[in-house]
Amino acid sequence: MTGSEFDADLTPFLQGSTSASWSVRAASGRSLAAVAEVPEAAEVLHRLLLDGRDAFVTQETAEALLERWDVLGLRMVLAALASADDDTGDHLDAAILNVCCQSKEDGERFAELCSALTSDVDSAVSREARRILEPLR
Repeated sequence: MTGSEFDADLTPFLQGSTSASWSVRAASGRSLAAVAEVPEAAEVLHRLLLDGRDAFVTQETAEALLERWDVLGLRMVLAALASADDDTGDHLDAAILNVCCQSKEDGERFAELCSALTSDVDSAVSREARRILEPLR
């Protein structure tokens, strides 16, 4: 796949991220989470994580990123959590519980990812990772 083909594949989701429809924005967040390492997608994902119009968009995007089970997805959720208002933060926390705390194995895996982020260069991300790990210790 060439760069232009890749860009063309992302275009509907990038455009959908600004839709007036919450369901279209949520679907865009879920789809873009699969390519979160692409700078254009990462920028849009951050905005969708902090969607002020509908909490479902926030939660759906966060869950999709967390379902990646990697440092990048968790880092993006923690960065959003660090700057979220209380309501949005509650939905981000709910996404973490829904995805990362369903079993003992999930909890252990989640703790490993958080541990990797406790020394992140972004102090807000490292602070959130430490906050989450505190009760687990």
